[in-house]
Amino acid sequence: MIIKGHRVWLKSVDAGDHELLHSLICAEEDPEWKRWDAPYNRLENVSLEKFSRQLHSRLAEEKIPPVLLIQINHETVGTVVYYWQHAESYWLEVGAAIYRPEYWGQGYGTEALSLWIEYLFAHLPIVRVGLTTWSGNERMMRCAEKLGMKLEGRIRQCLLVEGQLYDSIKMGMLREEWEERRPAQE
Repeated sequence: MIIKGHRVWLKSVDAGDHELLHSLICAEEDPEWKRWDAPYNRLENVSLEKFSRQLHSRLAEEKIPPVLLIQINHETVGTVVYYWQHAESYWLEVGAAIYRPEYWGQGYGTEALSLWIEYLFAHLPIVRVGLTTWSGNERMMRCAEKLGMKLEGRIRQCLLVEGQLYDSIKMGMLREEWEERRPAQE
């Protein structure tokens, strides 16, 4: 599966992508991208074999792939994901990570997340899409705002990052809010 945007493509993860994805995520001991993507959760650097097993298992669980690659000019630079907070009520959360800092701050993540949300609303019977980040990740909060997400909750001073407490930020949007925005996006 490939979802084509203006500058970004989202692509299904194939078995041949596991090694590249493993190197983007796990190659470095303390990667720069992890300082922004939930730095309060420890990154487990696992072997390629374990990484492939876990990824294969995760991809096999869902009819709609829960992970797609973000590609720019056919080069894989990140991923978009979704995960169920409560599948029975169709409550899911999305996320995006661009692992290569040279692609940050140029709108690629916003375009990728927009394509992903459009795809999820089109293919799943969901009422809303949520996104959770932390108050230290201003880029992700701006990205969510650009997409029309609203601040739905702020859990104050609950995340410890490098000795400082930050807020957990809950943002989201309803299907009808997304559909109202759609003509402006095209």
